[in-house]
Amino acid sequence: MARPIITLTTDFGTGDYFVGAMKGVILSINPDIEIVDITHNVLPHDILDGALTIGQTYKYYPPKTIHVVVVDPGVGGARRPLLVAGDQHYFVGPDNGVFSSVYEHSEALHVWNVISEHYFRQPVSTTFHGRDVFAPVAAWLTKSWQPSSFGEAITDFARFAMPKPKVNGNSVKGVVLRVDHFGNLITNLTPADVPALAKADAKFTIKAGSGQITKVVPTFSLAAAGEAVGVIGSTGHLEIAMNKGNASKALGALRGAEVIVELS
Repeated sequence: MARPIITLTTDFGTGDYFVGAMKGVILSINPDIEIVDITHNVLPHDILDGALTIGQTYKYYPPKTIHVVVVDPGVGGARRPLLVAGDQHYFVGPDNGVFSSVYEHSEALHVWNVISEHYFRQPVSTTFHGRDVFAPVAAWLTKSWQPSSFGEAITDFARFAMPKPKVNGNSVKGVVLRVDHFGNLITNLTPADVPALAKADAKFTIKAGSGQITKVVPTFSLAAAGEAVGVIGSTGHLEIAMNKGNASKALGALRGAEVIVELS
């Protein structure tokens, strides 16, 4: 049988001991687990960024992969620890909406509030549930594959709607969901929202920050160096990019900035 896979997605960064401690707990329970770091650079305390990150990533992993997501500003508070089965994957993390994208895209969905504390590492820290609750729950799941033994099924889990574009006449208003490592502005707009983005002869203007972009190209390399253009990126969303440059800095647009497509 293939080794069980557990992925880790957190806002912990890599400069502290947090990630290493979680991995140690997991391997102490089951040394045959393969641990994969998706990222530990989710924006600090940013549940939406965590939801987008796991939502854009989990489907690329094999069935039965367990995804531990710890973006948990309410750690130690009233929010519940969850174990989620969505289609062919499992998810472990806090009940704060961080799995909203998973909920939105899962056809088969089961959610349990984890209350079986004998699966936890003791004593449980009030500030580090990643180590003492979520990591051990994920590891113990690879021993039994019986999620219902961890707690009680619930339907009132926290979730929020992903930001949706708004149509107003000949304009479509979107938002920058995130800024990637290269400074590309990843928006919530897709060709399904604005069909003109996929038509070679369409005329439109994309306004983002101080920029006004009038063309969408198939790939970054077709733009001149320093030119801001639109690209339909690997997630299927419109990105505002700058070949060999940083669109976010050049246009003065950050996460949450308004993006408007005006059709001619």
